[in-house]
Amino acid sequence: MRHVIAALVMNEPGVLAHVAGMFAARGFNIDSLVVGRTEHPEISRMTIVINGDNQMLDQVRKQLGKLVEVVRVVDYADVDFVERDLMLLRVSAAPDQRSEILEMVDMFRGTVVDVASTQLMIKLSGTEDKLEAFVELLRPYGIVELARTGVIAMPRGEKIEGEIPRPQRRAERPQAPADKGNAPTHDIRPEDLPPG
Repeated sequence: MRHVIAALVMNEPGVLAHVAGMFAARGFNIDSLVVGRTEHPEISRMTIVINGDNQMLDQVRKQLGKLVEVVRVVDYADVDFVERDLMLLRVSAAPDQRSEILEMVDMFRGTVVDVASTQLMIKLSGTEDKLEAFVELLRPYGIVELARTGVIAMPRGEKIEGEIPRPQRRAERPQAPADKGNAPTHDIRPEDLPPG
């Protein structure tokens, strides 16, 4: 079974090596691992995709939680979430094939980002299934090169019932107090972080 996990970690050297080492030491295979900054400069988000049963998932969560650098672990198993993967793909494209390829790019809502005399480079984002389907459609044309970022994920917001609030205009928004001097630094507590 496929599982998507997010780990909020301290943005420090060596954290990725500790997490990857934990997976390797226990024989867990990582299908996708993406690390990026969050809205807090001292915190990074690791999005990890693994395949395994619920027992393995439980062990992964517990082991991640034991690492000093890990602030919080979130499992998206019981949460409605959005996931995306970004792909760049270079495909052979003879002049007489380009219109067919461009039609497929358009159907998948991709973008051509580079054109050469015999090749096209295409950018596409979406779920892993969408990207895999696109790759299979283009395989007969000759895939020259392919690069993917890996999965990123975030839980969906709460559903809005009733009337949708109208956005406030800039003049209507409350103004933040003016900064006087250096802003105080704050320690980040796990309970202050957004879910996911």
